[in-house]
Amino acid sequence: MKPQLHKLVAEPDSSFVYKRWECNYFDKPWHFHKEYELTLIKRSEGTRFVGDQVSLFQPNDLVLIGPNIPHLYRNNEEYHKDPQLVAKSIFIHFTEEFLGKNFFDLPEFKLVKRLLNRSNLGLVIQGSTADYVGDKLEEMQYDEPVKRLMKLLDILITMSTSKNLTNILSQEFTVNNNKDAARIDVVFQFIMKNFRNEIYIEEIASKLNMSVGSFSRYFKHHTRKTFSNFVTEIRISHACQMLIEDRHSVSEISYLTGFENQSNFYRHFKKYTSITPKEYKARFFGEV
Repeated sequence: MKPQLHKLVAEPDSSFVYKRWECNYFDKPWHFHKEYELTLIKRSEGTRFVGDQVSLFQPNDLVLIGPNIPHLYRNNEEYHKDPQLVAKSIFIHFTEEFLGKNFFDLPEFKLVKRLLNRSNLGLVIQGSTADYVGDKLEEMQYDEPVKRLMKLLDILITMSTSKNLTNILSQEFTVNNNKDAARIDVVFQFIMKNFRNEIYIEEIASKLNMSVGSFSRYFKHHTRKTFSNFVTEIRISHACQMLIEDRHSVSEISYLTGFENQSNFYRHFKKYTSITPKEYKARFFGEV
């Protein structure tokens, strides 16, 4: 399935899109669209790519992103292999003018307008705000269109006054080119399938019919990161998850996440997290 500029059409009696998604795994590629997107993960775990940032997601992950920010939700490998596993999400798409031109310029919506502007950096919603918004998104399943609209406005107003919002990006990151989205998606999918093994840049460059030098420049231009740093970031993200799961020793985790030796793993882990794997694990379990 080739990436494309995604266009979801609202129901005839609605001014925005409300969808509940259930599948074996999320299969949308690295993509972008002109609408704002509010996404709640109901079930499954994996890796979330938003612009140039990589994070792990799990149930109750709630994110608001602005227009034309490329993003991708990739489930862990077990979801691609086990048909018994299920991924579920709820999402809303809306444009800035879905209620009419300049609606959010009204004085009453000053804070909502600020929220929408801030969403150009992507926002993670947490705490009591996430609980409240999650409940409203669930309720909307049974609402008639006018009540859904009122609840969406309630959600936006609630988030606009919340202190439980964290920026995902440090600076704006948008694309508007399908060809670039398609190429970068090939790279992301390759990395996610192979990060546990040694990855050769020559192999992925050849998949895009590029020389190594051209690919390196292209990748850094579109992700703001070198290819090797991006692969390392993926590996460290998964190492963090495995440390929290507490099923493997640190030495086993270094091997299972693709590092050539434990010393190399420790060095990169501390570079990206500022602490050692053992300190990370201790902090999570409240041992320090």
